[in-house]
Formats: sequence, structure tokens, C-alpha cells
Amino acid sequence: MTDEQTRRGKTMIAPDVLLTIARLTALGQEGVARTAPVPPSFDKLFQRSQADGVRIDVRGQTVTVDLFLIMKAESQAREVSRAVQTEVARAIHEMVGMEVSAVNVHVEDVAYAEASA
Repeated sequence: MTDEQTRRGKTMIAPDVLLTIARLTALGQEGVARTAPVPPSFDKLFQRSQADGVRIDVRGQTVTVDLFLIMKAESQAREVSRAVQTEVARAIHEMVGMEVSAVNVHVEDVAYAEASA
């Protein structure tokens, strides 16, 4: 072992970093209007880290993400959800090097444009 290898310490990633990566990546996808609040029943069942519309579960070096989203009316929810799953998993893996076991997308509502009078 060299001196450089023995001097290295740990790198700790705060759960808030993962929450931010997941939320901003999801919001950056075409067809996502905004995040929705995590439903209270879901919150009580699973005691995990959460932020606006995002729930994260970290076990070792593996992350599970639950996203609660409101989709734009003109979007196709299934296609948008798949894009969100792919991009959130990619972003977390590339930015912090953690494996993502699942990205669960919960479509909570659809945002319609307000009609002009």
C-alpha cells in the first residue's frame, strides 16, 4: 500500500444531495409539470428521507427513488415516466457513483392549462 492509498478517507453523500439530483432531473424532463407532495399514507408506511415530491431509500451503496409527479396534459404519462426513470437513474449513478435499484414514478395528477376568458 502506498502513502496516498493509506491517507484516503471516506466520501459521504448526504441524502439531500440524492433528493436534489432526483428532483431536478425529473423536473427537467419534457412532460413533467411539477412535483406533488408525498401522500401522508405513503409517508407513514415508509420512513425514508424526503423532499418535495421525492422519497429516497439508501441501503449500502444502492438507492431506491420514489417520485410523485404531476404531468402536463399534452404529455404521454407512460413515455414521460420511462424517460424520468432512465434519466434519474443515470444522473445519480454518474454524479455520485451509486447504483439505483429502482425509480418508481407515481403520477399524482395532470396539469391542464387554464382557459382564458
